[in-house]
Amino acid sequence: MKIYSNEKLIKRNNRAGNITSLLSIAILGVGMFFSFKDKDGTYLPLTFTALIVGFLLFQVGNYFTNRWGKSPRPDEKLSLALKGLDEKFTLYHYQTSVSHLLVGPAGIFCLLPYNQPGMITYDAIKDRWKQSGGNFFLKTFGGDSMGRPNLDSKYALIDILKYFEKKGVDLGAYTPEPIIVFTNDKAYVFTEESPVNAVTAEKLKEFIRKRTKTNVVSAQLIKVIQESINPI
Repeated sequence: MKIYSNEKLIKRNNRAGNITSLLSIAILGVGMFFSFKDKDGTYLPLTFTALIVGFLLFQVGNYFTNRWGKSPRPDEKLSLALKGLDEKFTLYHYQTSVSHLLVGPAGIFCLLPYNQPGMITYDAIKDRWKQSGGNFFLKTFGGDSMGRPNLDSKYALIDILKYFEKKGVDLGAYTPEPIIVFTNDKAYVFTEESPVNAVTAEKLKEFIRKRTKTNVVSAQLIKVIQESINPI
């Protein structure tokens, strides 16, 4: 399998996360300093402003660090999970309008990684994913919320279709598929009712190989797509 990663983007966002995190600590420190110094409420507006701004910057910095700084990063986990696929497959990290794109004989897949641990289930009535277990502090303050994977999948599909249209690639009747990938080793996923493909990283390669057996994508289309993407 060929892998192309936008290393410049990864390094830039990693640096941005580090700077933002350090800045948040400095601002929170200022807020704490004035909160201890304040005796009559003179610095109360400054204290609250510093604490709010510092906390928001901390969340932003943590978001960037989780995705671009901590190793193994999401892209590294996906690459490892798919290791062993043959050379007909190409994995693109941050090279197109979606963060992770797999192209090969099995089809075209937008990979959406989530690092949440615990029991992951899908509620068909509420159309929401639910996470049970995991670290409460990280879920609340660590930017580790799962969000709405189904909506993320929908937007990823829209984005990649627009990308190929802009590139002049005619997909014909074929539609790329999003795959929700839970990359945490401590995730237990129950996806029976999910309208979107969802697997653990451990089972991702097996899923792709099964799709190869029922593939309806022509080799010519795959070649056109791979040639249309110019890796950075």
